[in-house]
Amino acid sequence: MAKLFAFFYDMLMSPLEKRWIARVRKKIITDLEGEILEIGTGTGANFPYYSKEKVDRLVSVEPNPFMIDQARDRALENGLKVEFHKGMAETLPFKNGEFDTVIATLVLCSVEDPHKVFKEIKRVCKQGGRIVLFEHVRTESRSLASLQDFLTPAWKHLCDGCHLNRNTGRYMRESGIEITREMKYFKGIFVELEGINR
Repeated sequence: MAKLFAFFYDMLMSPLEKRWIARVRKKIITDLEGEILEIGTGTGANFPYYSKEKVDRLVSVEPNPFMIDQARDRALENGLKVEFHKGMAETLPFKNGEFDTVIATLVLCSVEDPHKVFKEIKRVCKQGGRIVLFEHVRTESRSLASLQDFLTPAWKHLCDGCHLNRNTGRYMRESGIEITREMKYFKGIFVELEGINR
C-alpha cells in the first residue's frame, strides 16, 4: 500500500496544488532560514520554495521509503542539498534544540500519536524557534465534520493512515507551543498554523 500511495500521491494532489496549495507552500516556506527540519517530507513538494541563500541546513524525516526516493529526485531537480532520514515523527533522531524551525505540511493527519509528535517537535526545536504547519483538519462545520467522522475509518486505510477529522490545532495548543498566526480555508478544513517554541 505504501508503494502504491507514493506512486499516485502527486497525481492525485496535482489539481489542488495547481489551484492554490502551491501558493500556500510558497508563502509559508520562502522566508524560512537557518537549520530546518521538515517532518513528513513526502515526495518533496515543498522543495521548490526553499531559499538556498537563507537555508543553512535542511533535514527531512519521512517514513515511506518510496516517497523518499521521489523526494531525492525533486531535491536534485531544485539544486537543494537535503539530509534524508527514514523515520517516524514520534521518535525524531535529533538532539534537543537542534533546529531553528520545524515545518510540516499535510502530514500530521497521518501520524500515529500526535501528542508524542508535538512533544518531539518542541524537543528538537530551539527555544524561541518557529513551528510552521499547513494541515487539513476537522472542519468547523458540524455537518461536514460528521461526514469527516464517517469517512475517516475507510479513508485511513486507503490513504496511508490519514485522519480526515484530526484537530491538529488543539494538539498544538495542548503541547504548549504559542500560536502566533492561524489562517483557515474552506470552513476550516485547511489551516495554516505558526507558533513559537516556549
